[in-house]
Amino acid sequence: VQDIFPHRLYLKLSPLPPVHSEGPTVVHVADDEVTEGLFGVESDSGFLFVTRPLDREEQAQYTLQVTITAEDGSLLWGPQSLIVHVKDVNDHVPEFTKAEYTETLSQGTHADIPFFYLSAIDGDEPGTANSDLRYHILSQTPAQPSLDMFQLEARTGGLALTEKGSSGLDPTTVSHYQLLVQVKDLGDQASGHRTMATVNIAVVANTWLPHDSIHLAENLQNLCPSSFTHVHWSGGGVEYHLESQPPGPFKVNEEGNICMTQELDREMQDKYLLSVWARNVEGLAYSDPLVLTVFVTDENDNPPNCLPADSPSEVLELSPSGMEVTRLQATDADDPTSPNAHVVYKLLSQEPAGSEGFSFTVDHDTGAVMVQDTSLRAGELYQLLVLAADLAGGEGGLSSTCEVTIKVLDVNDHAPVFTASQYGPVSLSEDTEPGTQVATVTATDADLDPEYTLIDFSIVEGDPNGTFVLVPDPQSGHAHIRLQKKLDYTSAPSYELVIMAKNLAELVGLRMDPPVTATVTVLVEEPMWPPVLSQESYEVTIPDSTPPGTILLTIGPEDPQSPPLRFSMMNDSEGWLSIEEHSGEVRTASKLGSGQPKETYTVQVVAEITDHPNLTTTAALVLHIIRDPPPPAQKSPSLPVPVPSTLQILCTPQDRPQGVIISGLQQRGEHADDDDPYSFTLSEDPTVQREWRLRTLNGTHAYLTMALSWLEPQEYFVPVFLTHSAQTQKLRIRVMVCVCNSERRCLLKVDRMKGMPTLLSAVGIMVGTLVAIGFFLILIFSHLALARKKVAQPRDSIPLKASV
Repeated sequence: VQDIFPHRLYLKLSPLPPVHSEGPTVVHVADDEVTEGLFGVESDSGFLFVTRPLDREEQAQYTLQVTITAEDGSLLWGPQSLIVHVKDVNDHVPEFTKAEYTETLSQGTHADIPFFYLSAIDGDEPGTANSDLRYHILSQTPAQPSLDMFQLEARTGGLALTEKGSSGLDPTTVSHYQLLVQVKDLGDQASGHRTMATVNIAVVANTWLPHDSIHLAENLQNLCPSSFTHVHWSGGGVEYHLESQPPGPFKVNEEGNICMTQELDREMQDKYLLSVWARNVEGLAYSDPLVLTVFVTDENDNPPNCLPADSPSEVLELSPSGMEVTRLQATDADDPTSPNAHVVYKLLSQEPAGSEGFSFTVDHDTGAVMVQDTSLRAGELYQLLVLAADLAGGEGGLSSTCEVTIKVLDVNDHAPVFTASQYGPVSLSEDTEPGTQVATVTATDADLDPEYTLIDFSIVEGDPNGTFVLVPDPQSGHAHIRLQKKLDYTSAPSYELVIMAKNLAELVGLRMDPPVTATVTVLVEEPMWPPVLSQESYEVTIPDSTPPGTILLTIGPEDPQSPPLRFSMMNDSEGWLSIEEHSGEVRTASKLGSGQPKETYTVQVVAEITDHPNLTTTAALVLHIIRDPPPPAQKSPSLPVPVPSTLQILCTPQDRPQGVIISGLQQRGEHADDDDPYSFTLSEDPTVQREWRLRTLNGTHAYLTMALSWLEPQEYFVPVFLTHSAQTQKLRIRVMVCVCNSERRCLLKVDRMKGMPTLLSAVGIMVGTLVAIGFFLILIFSHLALARKKVAQPRDSIPLKASV
């Protein structure tokens, strides 16, 4: 216990352990050198006592070593530590750190914000009531404008203004205050030690005032510690704090100097709001923050930038000079209100080059690209290179180049043009069927756009009755003229059709010229009929010794007024005859071949109108050859003897498959090898090749058919070459082509009777009148049926003309 005289103070050692000893024991208390002799122990009672007063402030705790020994000094127990705590008593008076304080107070300080902290110390044990201090204001001088201008926080000693003090503080009225303050211990108890001090407060004017805007150049390298502005709180005990919105590279030091930690970039941020607080040591703001506006001024550090176009700009051909095509939009990231972003333009180059310099011009200030050359070519693609410079193109400015692509679009400025102004004359027969195509006219258009090349055709003159119709094809530029009505040579022997061509789209930029036209001349001709010969067929009987060049007969038209004819011959497979092209004289062309007596040789005579070769007629020429008996033939042992061909019948017109089977076995010789195959070949004569077809069936037989659907009804000898065992012989296949009835039997034609009837035939006619009448009726009906068949034969079955 502190401050108690030690003689009567006993500290009992409790509990001491029981010690077994035969003799008396001794208790020892050992302390250190500093406290040597301060503590003692009564041997009999074991009480611990102090020899002098204790002072907690000098030493608050002691550590002693207790042992028990026998009389002889031998250790019986211990040593054991014993800690002695010195209990505090309120024996110290609190003391201010100063007897008199001086502090500066700024006008404008908020209420309840401590601007100064009083400090006092108490020597008693901390954390106890003895050192629990309380601060109080005892008096304020002067008591103006209010007695309670200040307040003192009892526990912390923080001195602050009251609400009255904050609002009434004015250095022009009261510039100095003196406060008498007190500090006491024992906390809120009425008793306790007390000490007083004086606080002198100087009131100063408020320097925490708004600042003007601050302008800092971007890229400025004047960084911390160099400051660009300064703030000052006129009161004492201040710490500064800065915040930037948006966050920026700024800071404030303890003197209130504000500086930049890195360079600014106006293009990233052109304005900052800096809030600066003046705070006390506890971080509480004395006043509202100062707000400083920092503007970042522009430097010309960004060149103009041209935005790329998504697609080429377009302009119509024939556009007038000065017409705006597009407008450049070069952007400059610098301040748009400064010359650094004042962009001007200049045209540097153009591809392809114009005929007289640039085809376009670029406005210096606006960047508008305008037409300069009015002769722009449709379909052309121009590439322009334009310079964009800031600082209005002045010295020290930055620049870049912009690319502009311009496509010239087509307009419908070309009228269609016919490839010919006159078509024809086109000749049409009066009997031409409607729907027949008469002529085709063609027009072209020099425009490029497919929409502008579509052409519409119309007949504007020469066809008042609509005899013709025009079938246009706008995309190809063709128009087909077709016959729509029957022609009449008597009423309209000719036509002059005026065809007009015009675009479907409206023309642009052309004068009102007359429409584009072309004339088609159509001549109507009277119908022509095939020629009629003097006879339907001709027969001549001659000996086989008739020399070549002998005139046999002359074939001519039935009508002496017939137009000129051209004659030719067909089916002259042996080449025995010839016919004069214009006169129709038939001559022997070569020596007649050997054969059977009275052999018949038939050819076809073709007559055509000279000016209309498509109009033809045919007649049969039958040559009866009187032959002398041939000398005996020397039969070769290896050659086969031709077997006479039996008559085969084929119907014309051919309406179903039919033919003649040829057997090689019937023609083999005595020494022929039966194992060798037979080869059949048709004669190379053009007429034979045109009229007949030969197809091999197997190694011994072939099949002969008509190549045309219509052959002239008559008897044919078709030459066929048979090859067997390296031996070749010529066969003449006898075929009768005739018009058949429904049972496919030939209907025989009666030849014209020659000369006058004899008396015997007249008597016979008179006797058999009824029989004759019936017989002639049969012939007449048969003839009419044959005539109908002949008229109905198809065009492709008429035999073609053979060269003579």
